[in-house]
Amino acid sequence: MKTLSLLLFTLIHVNLFAQNTVTGKVIDHQGVPIMGANVYLKGTYDGTATIENGLFSFETEKQGGQTLIVSSISFETYSKTAEISFFNNVIIKLKDDVNTLDAVTVNAGTFKAGDNAKVTALKPLDIVTTAGALGDFVGALQTLPGTSNVAEDGRLFVRGGDAEETQIFVDGMRVFTPYSPSANNIPSRGRLSPFLFKGITFSTGGYSAEYGQALSSVLLLNSVDEPQEEKTEIAIMSVGVGLGNTQKWNKSSLSLNTSYINLAPYQKLYSDNNKWHKPVESLGGEAVYRYRFNNDGLLKVYGAYSAVNFDLTQEDINEIDGVRFGLKNRNLYVNTSYKDFLEKDWSIATGVSFANDRSDLKFSSANITDIENSAHFKFTLNKYFSSRYKLNFGAEYFITNFTENYNDDTIENEYGFDNTIFSSFIETDIFFSKNLATKIGIRGEYSELLQEFNLSPRISLAYKSGANSQFSLAYGEFFQNPKNEYLKFNYDFTAENTTHLIANYQYVKNKQIFRAEAYYKDYNDLVKYDTPLALPISSYSNSGNGYAKGLDVFWRDNKSIKNTEYWLSYSFLDTERDYKNYPTNATPNFASKHNASIVLKRWIEAWKSQAGLSYNFASGRTFTDPNKGGFLTEQAKNFHSLNFNYAYLISQQKILYFSISNVLGTQNINGYQYANQTNTEGIFDRRTISPAADRFFFVGFFWTISDNKNDNQLDNL
Repeated sequence: MKTLSLLLFTLIHVNLFAQNTVTGKVIDHQGVPIMGANVYLKGTYDGTATIENGLFSFETEKQGGQTLIVSSISFETYSKTAEISFFNNVIIKLKDDVNTLDAVTVNAGTFKAGDNAKVTALKPLDIVTTAGALGDFVGALQTLPGTSNVAEDGRLFVRGGDAEETQIFVDGMRVFTPYSPSANNIPSRGRLSPFLFKGITFSTGGYSAEYGQALSSVLLLNSVDEPQEEKTEIAIMSVGVGLGNTQKWNKSSLSLNTSYINLAPYQKLYSDNNKWHKPVESLGGEAVYRYRFNNDGLLKVYGAYSAVNFDLTQEDINEIDGVRFGLKNRNLYVNTSYKDFLEKDWSIATGVSFANDRSDLKFSSANITDIENSAHFKFTLNKYFSSRYKLNFGAEYFITNFTENYNDDTIENEYGFDNTIFSSFIETDIFFSKNLATKIGIRGEYSELLQEFNLSPRISLAYKSGANSQFSLAYGEFFQNPKNEYLKFNYDFTAENTTHLIANYQYVKNKQIFRAEAYYKDYNDLVKYDTPLALPISSYSNSGNGYAKGLDVFWRDNKSIKNTEYWLSYSFLDTERDYKNYPTNATPNFASKHNASIVLKRWIEAWKSQAGLSYNFASGRTFTDPNKGGFLTEQAKNFHSLNFNYAYLISQQKILYFSISNVLGTQNINGYQYANQTNTEGIFDRRTISPAADRFFFVGFFWTISDNKNDNQLDNL
């Protein structure tokens, strides 16, 4: 009996001796106690939660080396391995979790759209539901601050830069000819279908070191990874027809779309001020194949083909019979991308894009054939070290071959160039806390044609000043080779360059966004020539320069009015350049000092309809009046356009759609053309350059056929 009692006493004594007490306090980076934090030893049930003053205490039988875990919402999980005796009266400071929704975002100069964006200023749906945009992604983006309304052109002009200074990428790969060709004073349209994309990043300046060859901005389009279901879509429109079909399998899917546009019937009903010998006729098709591998790798192959044909005569003050212009264009674009997650938090993204573009132009007595073949190869790696530190680096290779054959009644010449550009970049994201983050990168580019290497540093900094507000700063240097229209005649150039400085303030709360951004751009080494147009006989140099500075303001509200969303944007732009054949510094004739947009959308439940309005304003652009002297010193009248669209659900999968641009028929002026010689009174006569038509009407019927009877194309309108 004594032996048994002694054994029990010994066991109890050993057990009591083995008990250890873990104590301490949990605080945040400012020393404020954290209540309710979960504290425990890894792999055990031993633990507790902190009380109001951040203190904790619990007992454990564990001996030797142990791992203490401390976790709390909105903070990074703490982990420490040490001898159990170490965890006595410890002070544990938790770091803010930089992955929370209220964490800072590096966003100077950038508008993002998509379900994965922490802050969405413009949604993919907005591309096709904005009145006046007519389903063109460029038209929708022109309602954002930082863009200039150049109605007769149709391309993106950003912060004092011309359209060629903005580059467009799909899944990280360059789109070399993103716009369909057009004639003077008739706006071009983007070639890419808006239905393909799940997310958009529109950077109006200070963009990532991953992208180059753009002096002003980049537009990044991310295509849909996987369609939701199989379906067929039919479109019957006042300007043509369209047909699409999507098939989906276990690991892959295929989407096909085709369209045929013919403006001849429309021109007979609503003629414009051009004499059409052959109204615009186009045929296009695109295919997207996606395959997901077992290891989460995703392959996407996108191909598109389009053909455009038209012939017209346009009024010209110096030609009694006008100027005849005809164009036949064929364009092929292929984009292949692959992304995958690798071991140890590495990921890879790579791809190839290729474009073949051929244009046959007839301009008066001249026949011109332009052929461009371009390719882009890219490889990037991303390393996730922690939520606070990420590294992205890679390399890319661009190839361009351009040829032009020119002949008229007297001469025949061939021009062109070959160029390759090799680029590499490295960039890091550093989150010091959920309130402070930076992105630092550098990009190097070598152009074989120019025999020149350029280095471009980029840096952005963001600070979260309050629960719903933040400030951002960005600096970057950007280079771009001269345009094809110069390189086909002359190779003796250096790259044009600009420096961006950006300061941004953003407030986001409850589906409401306010942004204000000031910027300054310094242009150097711009191309100049000494003839009225860029010609083979011109004398070229890189002696041009310029600046652009301004303020952009944006407000979007999806909350205040039920079933209604709206946004307002305003841009102030002060810019001058000495480039091309300018005799002095002047504000280019594509730059408006003031640009503003109002966009309103409302869902009317009782009518099963969606109605939209948009209003666009731009102050008058500069022009030269030879009767007054000076260069680009006169200003045309202001631009106004009120647009309307309406979609009615005949049934859940059948939609009737109507839109009208410039509802009020405002007589806008794009500029003036002056006679080459004075009249008998010594005055240069002029004609007004106005839009080809004051209004544009569109009517369409859209039918979706799918197993899910609730699907329709309202999102595509």
